[in-house]
This record gives sequence, structure tokens and C-alpha cells, in this order.
Amino acid sequence: MVQINFSLKEVNCKIVYYGPGLSGKTTNLEVVHKKAPQPSVGDLTSIATEGDRTLFFDFLPLNLGQVAGMKTKFQIYTVPGQVYYNSTRKLVLQGADGVVFVADSKRGKMEENIESLKNLEENLKEHGLSFNSIPVVLQYNKRDLPDVYSVEELDEALNSFSAPHVEAVARDGEGVFPTLKKLAGMVLQSLNDQHSSVKSGSVSSPHSRTTHTPAAEETTTNSTTAVATATTPPRTRATGTRQAAPTKGRRTTASVAYGSSARPRIVSSPRRQKRRQGIIIGMTVGISVVAAAIGLYLSNMLGFFS
Repeated sequence: MVQINFSLKEVNCKIVYYGPGLSGKTTNLEVVHKKAPQPSVGDLTSIATEGDRTLFFDFLPLNLGQVAGMKTKFQIYTVPGQVYYNSTRKLVLQGADGVVFVADSKRGKMEENIESLKNLEENLKEHGLSFNSIPVVLQYNKRDLPDVYSVEELDEALNSFSAPHVEAVARDGEGVFPTLKKLAGMVLQSLNDQHSSVKSGSVSSPHSRTTHTPAAEETTTNSTTAVATATTPPRTRATGTRQAAPTKGRRTTASVAYGSSARPRIVSSPRRQKRRQGIIIGMTVGISVVAAAIGLYLSNMLGFFS
């Protein structure tokens, strides 16, 4: 989930590029690193073999600076495409706010695409997520090759969950920023949706009071009468015989069963409820403003390269 720290005034979003080996995941990050404004991007960290196959992961911090008074950072990762690095995929995927699945459009690569997509679904499930609970964008890469699958074929095989897709030629920079822009917008919209339920949620009125129903009053009256009857010694007739005094040290007790309706409701103080309600509304409004500001900033910055 997007991390928003109001005390430190920081917003952190994690985006992961997923897909089969050599589909163009690292190429996407290289294009972003090369073309994005230099003050905004950090160093691209990549651990790869001589054949440019990612061994562990690629990492690119995209620092948007101060947006709506918050330090805003997008942390962009790729996962290794090879199936025998699945444990690394799971580790990198942990805590992701959105996923770009980079599919290889070249004919003959469909089986690898499907296998990688199924692997993504399984790993998301281990983190308690699904394609319906996390923003996902499909990027159909290598559209410049002479023999490629059509978009309809790719959609039919890979896009059963109706995710948005972007056609791309990553090595030429085509479709790279529109993909990132699309996913970033979905992540921020997801953030708004998650917190809108808090804003619309009902909070008990601070002016509520404990109420007494007739049934409760009757139960209380009967219980009080029972206690009085049980603890009051019975009267004796005036026959000249005195009743023996109760044994010293012993007390006559009676257990009284109170019905659930007789218990008064515990209501927190109106001042505390009003303060809590104000905090919830304030945080929700703050999150909405930050999300909108980040979305506008990304739209302006990334739209320049679309």
C-alpha cells in the first residue's frame, strides 16, 4: 500500500515491472532513467549477467520533490524473468502498490507470457492480493517486430481481468512513459478509493446519551426488589419468642442475574469522539489533496515524454 507519513511529510509508492525474460522490463527503466528530468531520478541500480539478463532486480528511484508539501517518491523495480529466480520475484513483489506486466509480442513467446502471468498471479496470492485488488497495466512490447501477435490475440490470452494495455517499443522509448503514467494514475486513484470509505463511514454522534428502556427499568426494579427480599430478615409474629440472631461472621447473599438490556451502554466522551472524527476527516482530505497533486504533477511531467 502507498505509504503516507504525515509526521515526516513523505509519500512512497512502489511499482514493479513483471514479465518473462528479455521482454523489455529493464529497457523500460533505462528509458525512464535517461529521459526523465535529471533532478527527479536517482541512480539506476542493475544486477545483470553479460547477456543483460537481470539476476536480482533493477531499482530506479523517481523523486518528484515537494508535491503538496510532501516529499514524493516512486520506487520502480523489475524482477528477474527466469523461472528459477521465483523466490526473488516474491521478495521484490512484496509491498508493491502497482504492477506493469511486460509481455513479449513476438510470435512464439505466448507460452512464456502466459507462464509468467500465472506466476505473477500465484505470487500476488501469497501476499494476499489479486488482479482485482491491485492496479495492473499490461504493456505489449516489441510492436516494431515484423511477426508479432495482434493486440486482440494478446488480450484474449493474457487479459482475462480487463486491465488497461499499452502498445510499446521500449528500446525506442515508445509507450514507456504512457505505461508508467497510466499505472501511477491507477495507484493514486486506488489510494483515494481506499480512504474515501473512511470519509463516508458513519461515526456515532458525540451527543448520544445512555437510554433506558421500559424493559430495562422493569428488570432493574425487579432485581432491586429481589435483593431487598433476600437480604431483609423475615418478620415473626408476636408470640413472645425472639428470633435467633444470625450467626456471627456469616452474611446472607443473593445472586442477581442482570439481563443484557439492563446494562448501560458505554459511550466515550463527546469531546473525544468529536476530536477523533476531526482527525479522520482531516487525514482523508489531506490524502485526497496529496493524491490529486501527485497525479497532476505526474501527468505534466510524464505527459511531456508521451
